[in-house]
Amino acid sequence: MKRIALYPGSFDPLTNGHLDIMRRSLSICDSLIVGIAINKQKKPFFTVEERINLIKDAINENKTLNKENKSNISVKSFDSLLINFSKENYVSMIIRGLRVVSDFDYEFQMAGMNSRLSANIQTIFLMASENNQFIASRFVKEVASLNGDISSFVPKNVYKAIKQKFNY
Repeated sequence: MKRIALYPGSFDPLTNGHLDIMRRSLSICDSLIVGIAINKQKKPFFTVEERINLIKDAINENKTLNKENKSNISVKSFDSLLINFSKENYVSMIIRGLRVVSDFDYEFQMAGMNSRLSANIQTIFLMASENNQFIASRFVKEVASLNGDISSFVPKNVYKAIKQKFNY
């Protein structure tokens, strides 16, 4: 049976930390769905369509992913319950990245809720790589809004898109 993993998030914007979790996820699954969660209460920096395109382009440009790995990643958006989206896509595991201890508290509770909703879908936690532990999308947006250098935190295509949004 094919092991399909889902890596959900807002990815607003996509960071190098996200790409690292994607790359490392491919060692434990056969295919990976990057699921862009649509949260109507949040005001996203990038539209869903922009995020889908930015993620696809970043995956294609990423030199740490080989051709086979790139073909095993798909990008989809969803505005439903995570477990329902997982079932619709035959997902057997949900991948969650952890950066700091405070992430674990929230993610642990979410994993418990998801397990109650579907005991067949496992949650897998991957620790952020040491050089990505401090990168958070909200910090990237804040630094960028103040004209700070975010080039080491995001893929090149995302960096260019952010620069265009802020008009600098």
